[in-house]
Amino acid sequence: MKYLIVIIMVFSIGSCKEKNKSQTTEIKGSSQNVSDKGALKKVSGGTDNLVFYVGTYTDGESQGIYTYALNSDGELEKLKLVAESDNPSYLAFSKDRKFLLAVNEIKNEEGVGMVSSFKIQGDSLVLINQQSSAGAHPCFIAVNDLNYVITANYSSGNTGLLKLNDNGNLSEVLDTQQHTGKGSHKRQDAPHAHSVWFYPSQMDVVAVDLGTNQLWFSSIDSSSNTLQTKSPETLGLNPGDGPRHLAIHPNKKWIYVLNELSSTVTLITHDEPDGFVKAKSTSMLPNDFNKENTGADIHISNDGRFLYASNRGHNSIVIYEIRDHGELIVVGHEPVRGDGPRNFSLSPDGSFLLVANQHSNNIISFKRDSDTGLLEFVDEIQAPNPVCLLF
Repeated sequence: MKYLIVIIMVFSIGSCKEKNKSQTTEIKGSSQNVSDKGALKKVSGGTDNLVFYVGTYTDGESQGIYTYALNSDGELEKLKLVAESDNPSYLAFSKDRKFLLAVNEIKNEEGVGMVSSFKIQGDSLVLINQQSSAGAHPCFIAVNDLNYVITANYSSGNTGLLKLNDNGNLSEVLDTQQHTGKGSHKRQDAPHAHSVWFYPSQMDVVAVDLGTNQLWFSSIDSSSNTLQTKSPETLGLNPGDGPRHLAIHPNKKWIYVLNELSSTVTLITHDEPDGFVKAKSTSMLPNDFNKENTGADIHISNDGRFLYASNRGHNSIVIYEIRDHGELIVVGHEPVRGDGPRNFSLSPDGSFLLVANQHSNNIISFKRDSDTGLLEFVDEIQAPNPVCLLF
């Protein structure tokens, strides 16, 4: 039999989910005694299945991180709860795929959220350790090739730098970058860091801040394990955009910023000596839609031909074709058959697109046409408050 084990990181309610009361977190990895193979696999009926992790909010029926499987026909199967964890709203793998990291989107008695490191042991997760995220309500985490870990802390409007060692232990916080300022929208009264990305190199960091309406640029100094501000330090988006996530084109010259508040996607070009330059913005919504909507997640197909983004309100995936010079042309809008598509993911080979509908508690599988970019419904499965899908 063959087992396909591949990673796609994906990237995170109108804002990261803030809590009104202080919380503490308790996390329990599975204690099942299985062989250590550093990856998950599930085969049933003679069909190779891709196993993926589901991060959730745990203020409802969810208990933490779950595994599901996607078969070669696009059908979905629920496997099991693999780790009890408090609000594991965003997940990422270490470079060697031996460890899974999760942010715990909380604000504890010390006023911070947490980051948890798990060892992937057969079909289970075993908790290694947990550290502060350096701010309140962390909603995003990224890991580079040297196992530097960056968090985006929504409520406190900052990013935290940690490092993962070879045994999967997270260091204490090495450094932070505090954002300042505000935007023009009522939800932009203070900094709200929403995601972080390693670009254009593995030691360069782009932080996306919904509150200040800016991209923030820094780099990691490996000699001092600190975040060093770059020049220019920021790039402003259009007033009221509320940038949330971004997607990097395979050509490494174009990045597309998903704007949560304006429901638009903005093309940013990057090339020396000009650096980052803001270009055209394109609506995520049909012309005749005038109800409330917030953008959530964004991804590009492996071949760089199509871009997808999720709408909460319109409850759809907008499909764009990427033309010359990075221009976006709307191909269509596919209903997500649920409510609140916070996160979605393309399967590693690009054949399927899976959507996590947070409020309707379901995951939807679509078959993707690689020639047209269009989506066709395949399967639906129940999931408790799903907010992150990680292959």
